[in-house]
Amino acid sequence: MTDPTDGDPPAELELTPPERAMWEAFRRGATHDLRTPRPEWNDPRAPHVWGPERSVRARLVALLLLDGPPALPGRVCALKLNGVQITGQLDLSGGTVVPYVEMHNCRFEQEVLLPESHFTTLRLVACALPRLEAARLRTEGDLHLPRCAVRRGIRLTDAQIGTDLLLNQLVVRADRRGVSIAADGISVGQDLQAEMMRSYGELSMRAATIGVSLSLRGSTLSNPQGRRALNAPQLTVERTLYLTGAGVGGYPFATGATPPYGITTTPQHGVRTQAFECRGGVRLDDGRFGDAVDFSQARFVLESDQELSLRRVQTPELRFLGEWVQRGRVVLSGARVSNLVDRYASWPGPGNLVMAGFFYETLIPLGHFPLALRLEWVAAATPEYAPEPYERLAGALRDSGEDADARAVLLAKQRRRRETLPPAGKAWGYLQDWTVAYGYRPGRAAVWMAVLWAAATVYFTWRPVPPLKEGEGPAWSPELYALDLLVPVIDLGHGGAWRPTGATQWVVTALILLGWVLATTVAAGASRLLRRQ
Repeated sequence: MTDPTDGDPPAELELTPPERAMWEAFRRGATHDLRTPRPEWNDPRAPHVWGPERSVRARLVALLLLDGPPALPGRVCALKLNGVQITGQLDLSGGTVVPYVEMHNCRFEQEVLLPESHFTTLRLVACALPRLEAARLRTEGDLHLPRCAVRRGIRLTDAQIGTDLLLNQLVVRADRRGVSIAADGISVGQDLQAEMMRSYGELSMRAATIGVSLSLRGSTLSNPQGRRALNAPQLTVERTLYLTGAGVGGYPFATGATPPYGITTTPQHGVRTQAFECRGGVRLDDGRFGDAVDFSQARFVLESDQELSLRRVQTPELRFLGEWVQRGRVVLSGARVSNLVDRYASWPGPGNLVMAGFFYETLIPLGHFPLALRLEWVAAATPEYAPEPYERLAGALRDSGEDADARAVLLAKQRRRRETLPPAGKAWGYLQDWTVAYGYRPGRAAVWMAVLWAAATVYFTWRPVPPLKEGEGPAWSPELYALDLLVPVIDLGHGGAWRPTGATQWVVTALILLGWVLATTVAAGASRLLRRQ
């Protein structure tokens, strides 16, 4: 059995009473609690001064974590602090911390340095820090920073978190470069929860990898001094990215308890929700999301030169169901999604939507989103005519069995194209539209053919045409003669047996030309139907 005196602190440390109590609590694995009976004095973010009776030196904390005394018999060493002020700079750079670490309501006098350090699990709950420097930090388990307040930013570049990263209700302000959280290249084994968080600066997660889901439900991202509030190109999330609202009634955090896995996810019916709000640009270019990207109850407040950029994003489902303030742009160029779940009011107006190369398979509209509004949606994305968005919409409608709507979309495409043509092309386009709707309504061509045949029959009844040679040819029939002129290719034996003269020559010529135009249009329409285009 270990002699308890083997873990006594060296005399040269000259421990204060709070420090000696912390030393003993560490050996027992117990919580060192220095809170006062007055709750308002226990908030580390409040301006109240915490005196020596609530303070321990950062140097001693580092000694306990890196080279601490052995545990008492039957106990496990752990550093558990509550309501403690750490004076000086806590520097664990490059160190390996074996004991369990959990600090609640603690105040750090100077920035915390954890670059290239290795923890099993690190939990800082409702603490106040000037700054957290933890580039290339590694944890076997969780890293928790819920309800903390960080005045000059957090750096987690290339950090490796074994299980969960919890940032719920974190309040973090920007460093001198305007970055609130620098987490480029971070790897999280399971969930990254940053719900109800407030970030004042750029949240940077370039090339980050999240093993399960990334949740920013109910959070507010604001970067008034910079271009982007969320900068996360090449982000990989194995399941779902949530930029959605969150329920604020009945959360475990309201009682001061931190649940092991963070805030509950989906608000129940009747629970008040807080929307996700982003004041600044969002960049998610080249992201890969295994289940979905969810913008339900998201609110984007952008300047005219800022974007919600989803270039080349790939995900099975995009839920574009947020609130859009009519400034800035939504860019979906090259994005590929299977299901597009959207609402008409969520999309920006003309000139603020870019969809070149945007591929989607199935449209799942929520609320009133008829074809007329869907065509306005495409028009908003094409201030200058481009055929691709129309063809993609027609393809999605056709694949879902809505052939009539698909043809209406392709007709709208031709009408948009007509506006780009020279005057002669426009005139020809208007004629095609008025007569046969560019062939997308072949029934109209058949009606015109019947009307012309009837009119020509009446005309030739009153104005018979003399035969080419007397006594030869078939008997005169105005019906068959008119039909032979209107129907091209097929020869009924009447068109060449008679010799029109005078004004009848112009009538015959007009009937032949109109017959070719209408028959060609009917044939093109039938071909499109057979090819389902």
